[in-house]
Amino acid sequence: MNNNPCIICVAITGSVPTKANNPAVPTTIDEQIESTHAAFEAGAAIAHCHVRNGDQSTSSDPEKFAALKLGLEKHCPGMIVQFSTGGRSGAGHERGGMLPLAPDMASLSVGSNNFPTRVYENPPDLVDWLASEMITYNVKPEIEAFDLSHIFQAVKMQKDGRIKGPLHIQFVMGVKNAMPVDRNVFDFYVETVKRIAPDATWCGAGIASNQIVLNDWSIAAGGHTRTGLEDNMRIDRNTLAPSNAALVIRAVELCQKHERPVASWQQAREILQLPLR
Repeated sequence: MNNNPCIICVAITGSVPTKANNPAVPTTIDEQIESTHAAFEAGAAIAHCHVRNGDQSTSSDPEKFAALKLGLEKHCPGMIVQFSTGGRSGAGHERGGMLPLAPDMASLSVGSNNFPTRVYENPPDLVDWLASEMITYNVKPEIEAFDLSHIFQAVKMQKDGRIKGPLHIQFVMGVKNAMPVDRNVFDFYVETVKRIAPDATWCGAGIASNQIVLNDWSIAAGGHTRTGLEDNMRIDRNTLAPSNAALVIRAVELCQKHERPVASWQQAREILQLPLR
């Protein structure tokens, strides 16, 4: 039994999933607030957020992020709001245009890698600028590690002051052409973080059918986990997920299986060293 509370992050929407894939995917700001509220009630403590344009592509529009943040703070009081600065939301400094809104957290990819049909570019100068904006506005980065080198780079950036510690590192596994879902690699990631960043927290995120695999591995290993319709459309091979909340409930059930308590928003903020709201 591990008494360390498990933080569940819910990625409510994203750049790829659409209502054509699953009608439950929230796209408008109101839909995202409603879906996040249900996930919050089910046990999620972090909301990983994108916003969308009218054509349903992701956007870096600060006004839309502001409306989403305001709605989440009203309807999910205390929940950790995490904005995405990912490459599908824009190019260059546009990707960090919402950081002056001072969300609790924001994703930060510190290196490039292959995606299914393109290179996910994170050039060093852009990474440094995004990291400096997060320091300016007191935003805690979530390091999205698609490769082992990203873990080492994040630790280097913390040591030289470009990132405030302690680090929170998310292992992203199962993206086509990037890091596959491999148990030995996962275990090595965990051991590497414990060795070179002993004060860091970590989370596992699996893509598509691998979501539940990473949920299970991460919870069992004492880490935190990410779920949600951004990464996965289905409960199982034949059944579309009816909501983000349903995927959170599945993660909660895995916590029960492994005798892990689910972190409340208060506990999540304490673990991640974020101020109470």
